Amino acid sequence: MESVEVTAEGTHLSAAWLSAQISEASATGIASTVTQLIRAGEVAAGVQLPTVRALAARLAVSPGTVSAAWNILRKQRVIEGSGRQGIRVLERPALLAPQRFENVSRYWQGDVLDLTLAAPDPLLLPDLAHAVANAAPDPDQNSYRRPGITPALMKAVAPTWGWEPDSWLAVNGGYEGILLLVSSSILPGQHVAVADPATPRLLDILELAGVVVVPVATDADGPVPDSLKQALTKQPVAFIYEPCANSRSGTNMTPARRDLIADVLRDTRVLIIEDDGLGDLALGPYAGLGALLPSQTVLVRSYSKSHGPDLRLAVVGGPAEPMERARLYRQFGAGWTSRTLQNALAWMLTDDAVKAQVQHARTEYAKRRTQMAKLLADRGVMVESHDDGLGLWVPVLNEQQALLVLASHGVAAGGASGGAIRGGHRQSIRLAIGRQLERPDEVADLYAMASRAL
Repeated sequence: MESVEVTAEGTHLSAAWLSAQISEASATGIASTVTQLIRAGEVAAGVQLPTVRALAARLAVSPGTVSAAWNILRKQRVIEGSGRQGIRVLERPALLAPQRFENVSRYWQGDVLDLTLAAPDPLLLPDLAHAVANAAPDPDQNSYRRPGITPALMKAVAPTWGWEPDSWLAVNGGYEGILLLVSSSILPGQHVAVADPATPRLLDILELAGVVVVPVATDADGPVPDSLKQALTKQPVAFIYEPCANSRSGTNMTPARRDLIADVLRDTRVLIIEDDGLGDLALGPYAGLGALLPSQTVLVRSYSKSHGPDLRLAVVGGPAEPMERARLYRQFGAGWTSRTLQNALAWMLTDDAVKAQVQHARTEYAKRRTQMAKLLADRGVMVESHDDGLGLWVPVLNEQQALLVLASHGVAAGGASGGAIRGGHRQSIRLAIGRQLERPDEVADLYAMASRAL
């Protein structure tokens, strides 16, 4: 039996041959068999798979079963296309990875001025070794007990939370917290409302989870209430947004906007996930929804930028049910976060000298934002916002051409398109201001040149 049929439209995998290779006619069984055949070289790149109905008839299963198998393979980036255009094996099946974030972070190595990531300046971070040395020893040190959070860290963060959550969890960074919440509380195919634009890593996580993203427009004050109302017509199970130092606009949600958003979400069962990636470095006060809607709101606050990326620490606080689901889901992997690092962060959060150091960093980053915004303005380029955060977004005429211009001069930048959910956003590129630039005037010249590239 021939495995392929050659037609004028190309090479097609025979439904009869493929069905004979499949021993388990479930969605996962079909997907597993196709993956193994591709890896073994028995199904070549570029080959078109059988139609859903043709393979379903051969296997005596419903078309939905085959469609589900193709969806699994799409999610694993093994195939592409749809039923109308034909479904083909990718020329180079991709490894499962956060593609948007990989595109942003591909310049970490090499002799390149990397201005893609809004990373903190190591010279402005507290001394982690000193913090570990001064942290109170934990009575459960080296125990296999799996605490959600150490008492010392919970005591340190509780006064800053804005409300008293039912439960706490220390996790290995903010995006792990979001991944745990999404993976444990949201099912594939369910709708999730997301403030647009979002961060690339959040969109990667949601894509991995197989959810349907519903965009919610934002402005300088935060998510737009009418847009959120429209999103609720899709019956989303969750709403995810940044309450502080929006990674795109640098703005903080205002108390007035918070009240309007709370009115929209009140009396719903929508889980609210707040992504606070800047943490203690944010200039504006936290004006999130937890104090108004404590039974619905989970806040994920990262301490990587303020106290050190190698802490790998964020704290999650919210209502008992989603927090417990996240805690239990975590037992499949890490289980808990280092007590040593948790207590080191607790010491830093309460030490007066470290508090002063974080305040100094906050002030220094504000100066760097203002400096670069002024240098760009002097060259006729007005940044979208520079209220807060570790990066500026520079408007450009053509995002891809602007990135190429910078790359040709040894500068790596990221484009805004990776965080856009829907079209219509102004094209822009990021200028990270976390580290002190040695030649800020030259960088401003290059960004001004890039902004005009077509």
